[in-house]
Amino acid sequence: MAEFPMIPIFKTSLGEEELKEIKDSFDSHWVALGPKTKKLEDNFKMYTGARSAISLNSCTAALHLALIALNITDGDEVLIPAITFASTSQAVLYCRAKPILVDVEPETLTMDVEDLRRKITSKTKAIIPVHYGGHVCDMDKILEIAREHKLGVVEDAANCAGAEYKGKKIGRLDSDFTCFSFEAKKNMTTGDGGMLTTNKEGEIVDRLRCLRWVGMDKDTLKRFSGDAKPWDYDILGLGYKYNMNDIAAGIGLVQLKKLDAMNDKRRRIVERYNEAFKNLPWLRTPIEKNYAKNAYWMYVVRVENGDRDKFMEHLLREGVSANTSFKPLHLFTFYREYYQREEIKVECPVAEQEWKKLAVLPLYPDMTIEELSSVIEAVRKFKPE
Repeated sequence: MAEFPMIPIFKTSLGEEELKEIKDSFDSHWVALGPKTKKLEDNFKMYTGARSAISLNSCTAALHLALIALNITDGDEVLIPAITFASTSQAVLYCRAKPILVDVEPETLTMDVEDLRRKITSKTKAIIPVHYGGHVCDMDKILEIAREHKLGVVEDAANCAGAEYKGKKIGRLDSDFTCFSFEAKKNMTTGDGGMLTTNKEGEIVDRLRCLRWVGMDKDTLKRFSGDAKPWDYDILGLGYKYNMNDIAAGIGLVQLKKLDAMNDKRRRIVERYNEAFKNLPWLRTPIEKNYAKNAYWMYVVRVENGDRDKFMEHLLREGVSANTSFKPLHLFTFYREYYQREEIKVECPVAEQEWKKLAVLPLYPDMTIEELSSVIEAVRKFKPE
């Protein structure tokens, strides 16, 4: 095993500009939800082209609030892909609804549209397509099915800030809501954080802002701005402590300015990887559909000869971090027991088959030429049995 430090899978791209924004918050003594939080919402709204943007403390919170806004409740079924992070399904469970697993299509590992159609029942109320690894789903087909069956659509865009579908930024499509993650490893970060975008305005957006702030009709910024009376507020219902704060938002303001440039750097690294690995018969590199501009949060390869784990062990010995992609949810103990208890039959053969091949290689904007060359060399040195 190589001595640390190893070449990491992910690495944040942070610098003096982010530190300056944090210091500014410290100097102003406004570190909670405040003016920077609102500015990040306004800037993200302009960046995506959405009509409304609501900052939150995680993408998980965004998914949960989006489902509440769609009135998802006890016994409802929500269709999600089998390969995704746990937050996608857990947000459904928070609403006491049932996450029904849809298989993935073999090329992009995004939601399989035909399996989606097969699994719609009278209890289905919403779809959560997940833009896997930065590659967007075929949203026109998903939205067509949703309209046909009158289903809500919540995009899980945790993996793909800055990605595009048919020339449009993710966050402004015709789905009901889109949920972004700004967690430490993502394309842009606020440390931890998230954003909910929608083309809706008015009452439903006001409700979401209320829900993120323990059910209060005025958040701290509104209560302490202008001629407002800080003590004059109401609690309109059960809410959650899901708000972002100005320290996180300050980091996000800088990161958003850098986002397209950071994604371009990711793309150039991916092009180098693809060129270096194109003649390895045992390794399949990711593809990009013609409708998508991939944000490349992850660079996921497939080891086709059944030696995936040996391949990753080899990389570790070479000083290169390696990991698998998301395990199909129903293979985890909690979900295996859940689906057995609920007597829900899970049929996702593509997800089960492809997951065994998946390996994630290092990819981050500040990757040096030396690091990139070391990863390429380590991959090419592997000798499959």
